[in-house]
Amino acid sequence: MIVAIAEESRGAEHARQWIEAAKAEYWCLIDTDHRVADLYGMVNVPQSVWIDETGRMVRPPETTGSTDHFRRMDLKTRTMAPEDQAARNAARVAYLDADKAWATTGAHALPADAARRRLPANTPNIAQAHAHFRLGVWLRAQGVNGLPVGEGDAIWIGSQILVVTKKDGRWALEHHWAPVGSGLMPAAETRHLVRHLLGDEAGREAVERIDRRIASLPGMDGLAIVAGARAEMLVAA
Repeated sequence: MIVAIAEESRGAEHARQWIEAAKAEYWCLIDTDHRVADLYGMVNVPQSVWIDETGRMVRPPETTGSTDHFRRMDLKTRTMAPEDQAARNAARVAYLDADKAWATTGAHALPADAARRRLPANTPNIAQAHAHFRLGVWLRAQGVNGLPVGEGDAIWIGSQILVVTKKDGRWALEHHWAPVGSGLMPAAETRHLVRHLLGDEAGREAVERIDRRIASLPGMDGLAIVAGARAEMLVAA
């Protein structure tokens, strides 16, 4: 039995188009609070967990037939070289074949001790990232100074919003703020992510919108920390 879970804090309507496009013949659930990711230690997508009929996890969270070939994607055309696409497709097929083999023969299942050893550690950085996410979701729902906060805005603002009401809030933001996730991922991956999501004109406009909202907070006028971080990462990339 397959159960697909969309980690989508904005709700079912934002995931609907992908589920309908896939023409899924299995259960598709929406996890608006990312509880599944928290419980199983998932820090990226797509990831899978194999659970047998007794309820035992026989394979902890692992990449679901995905590869890193997307890092060489042409960001203007959103396409990959034929050999990279072929490698990605082959990885997906191999993973699905392994999954089918487990369901029919029990192949690839790990003993309990081995499965336990592979469980991801809940490090302080990961715990902090979870807290940032929760705060970001709350901010998106509540707004900042009465302004609605978008999905990306909540993620960027969430990491340091707690300090902006303190006496030294502006100094802390200027000297210690960093995009959420930069403490978890290698610098090269953070730069790639920023370039991929925010490297074009639409990304620049989104960043400026976020900075305007931060600048609307007391004592934060003129602050442009997100634009500065974006510029640094684009140059480094």
